[in-house]
Amino acid sequence: MADEQRADVAVTGLATMGRNLARNLARNGYRVAVHNRSAQRTDALVDEFGNEGTFLPAKSLDELVAALERPRRVIVMVQAGEPTDAVIDQLSSLLDTGDVIVDAGNAHYEDTRRRESRLREAGINFVGTGVSGGEEGALNGPSIMPGGSEEAYEALRPMFEKIAADVDGTPCCAYVGPDGAGHFVKMLHNGIEYADMQLIAESYDLLRQGLEMSPAEVGEVFTGWNNGDLESFLVEITAEVLGHVDTSTGQPFIDVVLDQAGQKGTGRWTVISALELGVPVSGMAEAVFARGLSSDIARREAARETLPGPSPLAAVEDRQQFVDDVRDALYASKLVAYAQGFDTIRAASDEYGWDVDLGQMATIWRGGCIIRARFLDRVREAYDRDPALPSLLVDDYFRQALADGQAGWRRVVSTAAQLGVPAPGFSSALAYYDGLRAPRLPAALIQGQRDLFGAHTYKRTDRPGTFHVDWSGDRTEQER
Repeated sequence: MADEQRADVAVTGLATMGRNLARNLARNGYRVAVHNRSAQRTDALVDEFGNEGTFLPAKSLDELVAALERPRRVIVMVQAGEPTDAVIDQLSSLLDTGDVIVDAGNAHYEDTRRRESRLREAGINFVGTGVSGGEEGALNGPSIMPGGSEEAYEALRPMFEKIAADVDGTPCCAYVGPDGAGHFVKMLHNGIEYADMQLIAESYDLLRQGLEMSPAEVGEVFTGWNNGDLESFLVEITAEVLGHVDTSTGQPFIDVVLDQAGQKGTGRWTVISALELGVPVSGMAEAVFARGLSSDIARREAARETLPGPSPLAAVEDRQQFVDDVRDALYASKLVAYAQGFDTIRAASDEYGWDVDLGQMATIWRGGCIIRARFLDRVREAYDRDPALPSLLVDDYFRQALADGQAGWRRVVSTAAQLGVPAPGFSSALAYYDGLRAPRLPAALIQGQRDLFGAHTYKRTDRPGTFHVDWSGDRTEQER
């Protein structure tokens, strides 16, 4: 095959994300070899979108690799887990030293670390890459989070930066760190996304139930909020969803949708990973648990018939004040969720030696991805001022924003309890905030309990060392 007929890059796995990523590459002038296990998808892509650029269809992975110029670059967009391993195993037997495999799916970062290590030994570069933005982002410009070999990323960088979203002339793409860093950061992005969506849903629920607003009226509130500090992709599309009318019934769309939210696992992965790293991510955990509860139909139906609510119900007296309070609670709780997310990235970076630039992560999340929001500029500025910032919440801007909003935030949590409206995201975020600022926590009692029932020892406030009380004897203190 002549050089001019060879592809610059290959994409295998042409479901929605893979197909749109291949189209994005072709639209930006790259010659793209394309392959799918089902040849019909390959043919459909070329037939429908062949006019967007140069596609070289391949019927097998052997043919796909043969169509590439050297060093060969193959982007894998198949189902996470065993299917990805199977494709990587087959590709690695066909590639040579210096070639690059990019896994741009939602892989678990531990799998990425394992794959990168194994392929490095074989001389093949492996770049585990988080891609966010859904099918629209994949086509028109996603946020791209590559990890693995920095040398390999440098070879990919011009291509990735060209197809990524762009904000103020800056591509939403940056090297994250070695081995699984890229997929870890993408996982945390999704965990924050879970928390953000839960908080928005709680805001809607409180306005709907507390003020008896129609979905369209709540949508108008969100449209207004999207013109201020809360400006974000998720707030924008919330207004759109709430304003939509079901075409078959004429009812508000939201009222004909089952109240059961699914999940694909990245939120759960985030919570488990944070627990293993010892980082509290209460907002993300409550979001995962809320989705689980929404789908627990048998228990919900049983409880609905038997468990009493508050009586009498609270009444919201000042409608506009309540709307403003919910806005403040949403913004404050979002800040907590993002702070917890960045804390987790820092902890993983320290644990694995990734040296992740937190401010740069905020920069590449400003466009293309699902959690893109105006205040990510504030996050970047905070880490520019102090890269070692112990928590975003203690930065001057965020500290003041929380101080300004906390009165309304507290009123919302209190009113939600009085209304009997579940608000686990708001209440857990406030509890985290109060826990951080508390001069002393009741953990001292827990340490005493643990020492009594299990001789787990404790530390003292007045001198160093580890101690145990002889609880079953004369209760003298012993240094351990």
